[in-house]
Amino acid sequence: MRYITYQTKKFSPGVASTITKANAIIKEYNAKGYVLTLRQLYYQFVARGLIENTERSYKNLGSAVNDGRMAGLLPWDGIEDRGREHHGTYSNEDMQEVFNGLEHHYTVDTWARQPVYVEAWVEKEALGNVLERPCGRWRVPHMSCKGYLSASAMWRAGERFAQQFDAGKKCVLIHLGDHDPSGIDMTRDNIDRLRMFAGTDDLEIVRIALNMDQVERYNPPPNPAKITDSRSDDYIANYGEQSWELDALEPEVIARLVEAEIKQRIDKDIWDEAVAEEKEQREYLKRFYAEFNEIKEFLDSNNGE
Repeated sequence: MRYITYQTKKFSPGVASTITKANAIIKEYNAKGYVLTLRQLYYQFVARGLIENTERSYKNLGSAVNDGRMAGLLPWDGIEDRGREHHGTYSNEDMQEVFNGLEHHYTVDTWARQPVYVEAWVEKEALGNVLERPCGRWRVPHMSCKGYLSASAMWRAGERFAQQFDAGKKCVLIHLGDHDPSGIDMTRDNIDRLRMFAGTDDLEIVRIALNMDQVERYNPPPNPAKITDSRSDDYIANYGEQSWELDALEPEVIARLVEAEIKQRIDKDIWDEAVAEEKEQREYLKRFYAEFNEIKEFLDSNNGE
C-alpha cells in the first residue's frame, strides 16, 4: 500500500487513535483482497463499537481519513471511490508480448449450455467490487443499479432475459439491497418492470440480502427508517422504525451469499465439461507465444510468395 506525505499535520490524541484504528482495518481487508469505501470503513468502526452510528461520526471519520492520507499516515490506495473511475486506453508495440497471456482471452460461454440464465444486481455502486468477485469467478453478468434502475437500463435487461427465456432457459435475477423503505421496494420494482419488459411472469427474482434473518444473524448497526420516504409507512408497519444498510455486512459475507446462490443454480457436470474444453483450446494459444519467433520467421520468409 502506498503512503505518501503531502502535508505536515498535528493530530489530537482522538484523531490519531482513529487513524491508527483505520490503518489496522484497512490492512486487515487488504490482506483479504478487498479495498473498502469510506462508507464500508465507517460501518466497520460502528460494528466494532469504536464510534457511534451518527452522521456526525461519519463526517468526523471522513475528515480523519482525509487528513491521515494527506499526512502520509493512511494509504492512498487503501480507500476507493467507486463512483469516479478513470478509463484510459491500452497500447503495446511489442508484438511478441501481445501474444503473452493471449490464451486467457479465449473463454467458453460456460452458461450457454446451462439450463438456466442468471444475473446479479446490487443496489449500490459502492458494492460493485464485492459483487464482482463471486460473479467474476462464476462468470455471471452483474450490475450496480445505483438505486432504482432507469427505464432504459431496465428495458435492455428485459430484452436480455426475454432472449434467454425464448431460448428455453429458466431465468433468475439475484438482487441485493438495503433493508430500508426504498431498498425493499426496489426488489418489488425489479420484479414488476423486468417481467413487464421481458414479456413473461415466468422469471425468478430472488432477494438474497439484506433480509431480516441476516439482520438477526449478523447484527449490523441500525439506522432510523427514513420517515420522509413515501414508502416508510408500509415499511415501519412491517419491520419497525429501524433500517439497515447492505454496506454494514462484511464484504466476505456478501460474497458468500452471492456465490452460494449462484452455485446452486449450476449443473456441475455441464460446467466441468465446458471448462475442460476451454483449457484444451487455451493450450493451442499458449503455443503461439512460445513459438512466436519461429512463426514470424516463417511468415516473413513467405511474405513475397
